[in-house]
Amino acid sequence: MSKTSKSSALHEQDGVSQSDITNDSSIKNIQQKRKAQPKVKDLVSEILNGNITALSRAITLVESSNPKHLEKANAIIKLCLPHANSSIRIGITGVPGVGKSTFIEAFGMHLTSIEKKVAVLAVDPSSSLSKGSILGDKTRMEDLVKNANAFIRPSPSGSSLGGVARKTRETIILCEAAGFDTIVIETVGVGQSETAVHSMVDFFLLLKIAGAGDELQGIKRGIIEMADAIAINKADGDNLKAAKLAKVEFNRALHLYPQKESDWQPKVTLCSALKREGIDELWNLISEYVNHTKANQYFEQNRTEQNKFWLLQTIEERLKSDFFNQSNIKKALKTQLQLIEDGKTTPFVAAEYLLNL
Repeated sequence: MSKTSKSSALHEQDGVSQSDITNDSSIKNIQQKRKAQPKVKDLVSEILNGNITALSRAITLVESSNPKHLEKANAIIKLCLPHANSSIRIGITGVPGVGKSTFIEAFGMHLTSIEKKVAVLAVDPSSSLSKGSILGDKTRMEDLVKNANAFIRPSPSGSSLGGVARKTRETIILCEAAGFDTIVIETVGVGQSETAVHSMVDFFLLLKIAGAGDELQGIKRGIIEMADAIAINKADGDNLKAAKLAKVEFNRALHLYPQKESDWQPKVTLCSALKREGIDELWNLISEYVNHTKANQYFEQNRTEQNKFWLLQTIEERLKSDFFNQSNIKKALKTQLQLIEDGKTTPFVAAEYLLNL
């Protein structure tokens, strides 16, 4: 293909016909239409000024797998880091159908009404088959998405640890640098996502609903142990009586667990996200927790331990990525997979062979 025809094809992709590029001035106009990538310092400056568009662009760079984007993202994070770590990070989990999105919207609207700036990082589950995600949180939080003091960023979980987007921690730093003082992270509510989110937040909230069977049977012990509070949602109308009974059961269960390192006794509360009831009491409970843990130094100690954990986690992910991206490993892996299929080797022998390469 000639240079002229290549140029024509590119311009047609941009929605420009061949007749529009008959002279140099037309070509210059087309080039100006294409957005130039901002420099790192300019992007950081806009983020620090609270520019949502700049924040979104930076998060896109953070989530990208392109090595050039990753290099730029790391530079942005480094410059934003001194302006971060000033928020309260809240993790929210619960099984699908518990009303997480409705609750987060009611919670976010309450916080903005008391002059808080809220960033919601909602992690959508990715299909293990198509690798796609719906990313529908913005459509489920119609009021909050219009709020000038709120920012909602849905991200696909991909294949990262526990269904939590691989770069969620970096996104937290960017949101804090942009001036958001309350960061809410919603888990997909399945698998090991709760563990991953718990390792990056200050306060972990478990949402439950009453009347869905044995209240305690459907909960893993580990999730209750992680929870700093349990909120029984949909506590309204005919369901209010069942919610109150569930509150008593959960309170009894929580007192059977060992004391937390934070020296905080988890509490159970009732709320109705639909009617926006009990939300202010829950925020007061979170504020009480923050004051308690800051007073006994656990708040900062916990963040330090989390940073150490994510250092090791990042090293593991990088080693894994580097290993599988080596050309000789890619080739040898196909051979070993075929040998396993033919019954000529075992997974363990094959793994040992690949690691020795």
